[in-house]
Amino acid sequence: MDDITSRVAVSDPESRRALQLDALAAILPIEGRDRLSEILTDQDVATLTHLAREGIGSNTLRALASDLAYLEIWGLASTGSALPWPAPEALLLKFVAHHLWDPVQREADPEHGMPEDVILALRARGFLLKEGPPAVATVQRRLANWATLHRWRGLESPFGTPALRTALRLSVRANQQPRGRKSQRAVTLDVIETLLATCAGNRLVDIRDRAILLLAFASGGRRRSEVAALRIAQTISDGGEVPAYPTNPKAGSLPSLSIKLGRTKTSQTNEDQTVVLVGRPVVTLRDWLRVARIGKGAVFRAIDRWQRVGAVALTAQSINQILKGRCRLAGLNDVEFSAHGLRAGYLTTAARQGVSLVEAMQQSQHRSVQQAARYYNDAERVMGKAARLYPVEK
Repeated sequence: MDDITSRVAVSDPESRRALQLDALAAILPIEGRDRLSEILTDQDVATLTHLAREGIGSNTLRALASDLAYLEIWGLASTGSALPWPAPEALLLKFVAHHLWDPVQREADPEHGMPEDVILALRARGFLLKEGPPAVATVQRRLANWATLHRWRGLESPFGTPALRTALRLSVRANQQPRGRKSQRAVTLDVIETLLATCAGNRLVDIRDRAILLLAFASGGRRRSEVAALRIAQTISDGGEVPAYPTNPKAGSLPSLSIKLGRTKTSQTNEDQTVVLVGRPVVTLRDWLRVARIGKGAVFRAIDRWQRVGAVALTAQSINQILKGRCRLAGLNDVEFSAHGLRAGYLTTAARQGVSLVEAMQQSQHRSVQQAARYYNDAERVMGKAARLYPVEK
């Protein structure tokens, strides 16, 4: 990247940053590079380039770039000057006050929360799309990414001070917004079967979508980025035939394979995460690879209107749109479902079928027992007696 920029004399800082971002795009595609080149500083781009070289996941790096641009615009609008590195504690407290505010209090006090001129500046750049304060999770993510960027710049992080921790804890507690889910409804096994019914034909797109849905669900509710990133070389290892029912040797056998996920959102450096597929998902995946004549490269690819399979992998957004499109064909409300619901759906289904939490987490690759157990607890409560104390009408 340095070789590219050194060979081209670019005096305009924005043009130079745009060129650097174009070079960075060879490692990681980033949308809106022209807009980012106007916002990000040379040091910002250098930090993102370093992170890309360190092998940071594409989704994580994309979020860092977006959040960094947001912070730069917010800092300029709220203080009148560029974002300082390291950030002083007072600026972090201002960020909390500007973002975790109470809409009810603002009706009584117009000065409460984010000033109107800061809101307008962020809205003009396309960073504020809805009324009211942002979600708590969004604020926490931006603060976490801000802290990460400090560490990668070799700066002392001011994010662990008692004053900031207290302000953040109290602000989150006072915030009345209900926590939203990335998918309003879990994509459970019954939903998957409904979606599979819409792609029961022999068209290439039907075979591909069947393989996507079955693999994404049966492999533990894989993230859409993980499904899109699957490659033949690093992905599929034939596991041979395994018993259909281990407790009944006479029940026959089923095909199996293992999938190496590579580096995922929750994995550590050099960690090799693997999940196992058995039975129908294996058959469907093999059917797709056979009819699409895919022997190397990306597993899931675009298909044009002439039924030609492309060479480029589907994007994570495409995986989400495929699921939503199948929802519409099935008569389901696609607003209520997204690819992220596959993770919740897998664990919810596992709980309902009596699969142990430990075994389900081995497949889903959840690191937090607390997070995974939440789906189990929800499933048990729905089926338990505690929610049925009120007598049924006769």
